[in-house]
Amino acid sequence: MLENIRLSFQGIWSHKMRSFLTMLGIIIGIASIISIVSTIQGTNEQLLQNVIGAGNNAVRIPLTRGNANSTLDFSYESVPYGVPVISESVRSQLLKVDGVADVSFFTTRSWADGIFHLNTALNGAQVLGIDTHYFNVNGYIVRTGREFMEEDYKKFRKVAILDQTAASTLFQEESAVGKTIEIKGEPFSVIGVAQVASKFEPVINSQEDYYNYVGYEGASGTVFLPSSAWSIVYQFDEPQNVVVKADSVQSMTTIGTPCADILNGYLTTQDEDLRYRAQDVMENVAQQQKINESTNQQLIWIASISLLVGGIGVMNIMLVSVTERTSEIGLKKAIGAKKRMILLQFLTEAAVLTSLGGLLGVAAGIGMAQVISRMAQVPVAINVPATVVAVLFSMVIGLIFGFMPSIKAANLNPIDAIRHE
Repeated sequence: MLENIRLSFQGIWSHKMRSFLTMLGIIIGIASIISIVSTIQGTNEQLLQNVIGAGNNAVRIPLTRGNANSTLDFSYESVPYGVPVISESVRSQLLKVDGVADVSFFTTRSWADGIFHLNTALNGAQVLGIDTHYFNVNGYIVRTGREFMEEDYKKFRKVAILDQTAASTLFQEESAVGKTIEIKGEPFSVIGVAQVASKFEPVINSQEDYYNYVGYEGASGTVFLPSSAWSIVYQFDEPQNVVVKADSVQSMTTIGTPCADILNGYLTTQDEDLRYRAQDVMENVAQQQKINESTNQQLIWIASISLLVGGIGVMNIMLVSVTERTSEIGLKKAIGAKKRMILLQFLTEAAVLTSLGGLLGVAAGIGMAQVISRMAQVPVAINVPATVVAVLFSMVIGLIFGFMPSIKAANLNPIDAIRHE
């Protein structure tokens, strides 16, 4: 076997240009597949990282009307009948759901105006009326100042916490703590500036990514109010949304639906579309990954045509090689070489030829993936098992398409072969 491999390399080296052109179809096919698979892998990993990157394992269960991706906003409508304010007893029930570590209730204005500090306006910010669990559930910490205390809720204090974006917009380089802002004409004292404990910037490649990972947090910043102060600037008894913290990433796919069922059990509204619906972000990721993979699988099949063309090229060049070496084959058979030896020699040469093409294709594919990543700003991740399979597959192509020429060489009559010119 080692002698056959040595002879194969010798034959390839003696016809370098012909061998390279023969391998070109294999190289292009393997390179295309490797680059596509790397793009699929990188995109899927990025989608998952966008979801779990902050590390807070939070699953939202908003009150929606017919669309789980659209949180109901009461900026332009009155409080609906049959949707009660969520009580502490409901929180206790939600905490009993397997996989739930903590629960928070909050009210929201996703695109609020009327927020000022002196002559500086904060337009398009998100305003949240939160309970004492919200920061823990969503992974926020107060960097300067303090968090809301029980006294703030009991005494209905008009206090606020800003995120870093809102603080920078309203106060520029000044410290926000201790300053006063106006929300719909009501003065609120800023007692702290909060940010996500584990800083994470999601990669945004589409409008859908923006709304999934950035739009919810408020592109112009977020203002947090105690839930007890919500009715001072907005409506009384406004229905809350819910966010639950899973005890693990795996639990994020299982806790949403049972929690939503518990919440919907308290609704008495006649509006069948008005329901709490869990936003299963992991399921959304899986759906996007499935769409990406189904699209790219078609590209892989198209790229595989190059492998077929490359296989035909290998068969053609091996037939030429058999014709060129007919006398050599006849001489070998005349001195006792068996059919099996001749067959194995040519099969080895075909396999070595395509394996070299596969290795070069893998290298070219990795290079193409990096170029695509830089030019199109698409994440890529090299899939090691895919590269190994690609090389093995190229070897199989050599064996398949080299079989017929090898059979032809093995079946040559030694006398006729020796007399061949």
